[in-house]
Amino acid sequence: MLIERHRATLDKALEAIRTREYWSPYPEHPKAYGDGETGKAAFDALLHTRLDLDQPGTDGWTGGEVSPYGIELGVEYPHPDPDILLPAMRAGIPVWRDAGPELRAAVCLEILARINERTNEFAHAVMHTSGQAFMMAFQAGGPHAQDRGLEAVAYAYAEQVRMPGSAEWVKPQGKRDPLSLRKEFKSVPRGVALVIGCNTFPTWNGYPGFFASLATGNAVLVKPHPRAVLPLALTVQAAREVLAEAGFDPDLVALAAERPGEGLAKSLAVRPEIRVIDYTGSTAFGDWLEANARQAQVFTEKAGVNTVVIDSTDDYRGLLSNLAFSLSLYSGQMCTTPQNLLIPRDGIDTDAGHKSYDEVVADLSSAVSGLLGDDARANGLLGALVNPDVKSRLEAASSLGEVALASRTVPNPDFPDAVVRTPVIVKLDGAKPDDEAAYLSECFGPVSFAVAMDSSQAAVDLLRRTVREKGAMTVGAYTTSPEVEQLVEEVCLEESAQLSLNLTGGVYVNQTAAFSDLHGSGGNPAANAALCDGAFVASRFRVIEVRRPSSASPSGTAS
Repeated sequence: MLIERHRATLDKALEAIRTREYWSPYPEHPKAYGDGETGKAAFDALLHTRLDLDQPGTDGWTGGEVSPYGIELGVEYPHPDPDILLPAMRAGIPVWRDAGPELRAAVCLEILARINERTNEFAHAVMHTSGQAFMMAFQAGGPHAQDRGLEAVAYAYAEQVRMPGSAEWVKPQGKRDPLSLRKEFKSVPRGVALVIGCNTFPTWNGYPGFFASLATGNAVLVKPHPRAVLPLALTVQAAREVLAEAGFDPDLVALAAERPGEGLAKSLAVRPEIRVIDYTGSTAFGDWLEANARQAQVFTEKAGVNTVVIDSTDDYRGLLSNLAFSLSLYSGQMCTTPQNLLIPRDGIDTDAGHKSYDEVVADLSSAVSGLLGDDARANGLLGALVNPDVKSRLEAASSLGEVALASRTVPNPDFPDAVVRTPVIVKLDGAKPDDEAAYLSECFGPVSFAVAMDSSQAAVDLLRRTVREKGAMTVGAYTTSPEVEQLVEEVCLEESAQLSLNLTGGVYVNQTAAFSDLHGSGGNPAANAALCDGAFVASRFRVIEVRRPSSASPSGTAS
């Protein structure tokens, strides 16, 4: 049985979210998944084919993905007629609901196990839709995304079993017979959940909502980003296969691929059948969903301006190395990448002596240049720019201030059409109103601003304003001062931002570990939920109570 097969893994996941210690059931090293040739062959076999998911309501076919590395995928996907597909999805919910939290969790873990077996195939799919370099696509798009899915299942299970399934309620009545009721409590899903995928991390960002909704009894309709359909289409394929094999309606999970310019997410989001929405993307559309999809519980991860306060350090070399890697990874195309580096204009104290603002910026620029000086290494870290908008922002950044580090083009011999660019670092002045528009706006991509501040206190004040007004997925700080550390921590506690202090080793501000780290907080404008906590899953279902007189209760007795 699926429960017996996956119960031990579920129990370990439940323990992990309780202790917050490191744990993962999915190896992150490619050697654990064979030589990789089978996965590459499976991906190649998908190109220029039609991925028929055998789901109802297909009224045509659509596709058109072009890899950021320059190749046309040529995969066609079913285009849905929602008037047919959504009723079919709802039809399977009662049986799925009645299966109970444990069996639903086991089915979800089996889906994850099937996906894990295809990790190499998924890695190529993520790489050629997001522009991530292969190793990052393998890890972030594979085992790390699977970790996030399992984490959501664990939270979903824990929240659903928090209340007992039944209870005998007996109220003494003195000399009279006691009042007795048999009470049953059942988790009831909201309905059909809509997952609106993103271009940069289709699985890592998509799996928490997907598995949280499915594990709580909802049907799940996946609407991928039109440039990144394949990884989520393969996910839907795996889920439908497992559901059917387990005796459930495969239409509990379906794909909604859109035609060019159709805007399918907007029309689906306001349909009455859609009761839960998970979205990662622009602030504008996230705000629109929150304002207009009033019939649904909406979870959004939007834009933010991530900030690092640099006050002082006892490991200057480690600071430079850590920040250089954080700014370079995936060409800064992560919602957690630092953008604003707030540095006192009088400089900082370090173990290598006092460093002026200009020296800090110059040394950081040199660290980035050194990290990315070898083209092969640069390609492995940077990946490719995911779309032309990122390239445009990168090229426009040099006009915003003095360029401390210019971006350079990195040739990719394996994919000559890939657009690979190193980061740009621009100097700005926190005391100049003309610079404010730049550093208080998200500039998604390999663009960072070294902002000169009058003092560390001024930097903390700007940090507070930035998080409060613009939001932040991450905050970093470097300081040897207990007073400054307390100031930064207090801002993050009051403004609800996740904080990393004095990272100088192999852990980076833009990386989070499932089962332990929280991604987003739900308390500032960058996101209205955290991945993953109890609040992320609890409102995807409701508990319905059914009361009956117990056999010991006199007929007609009422409380």
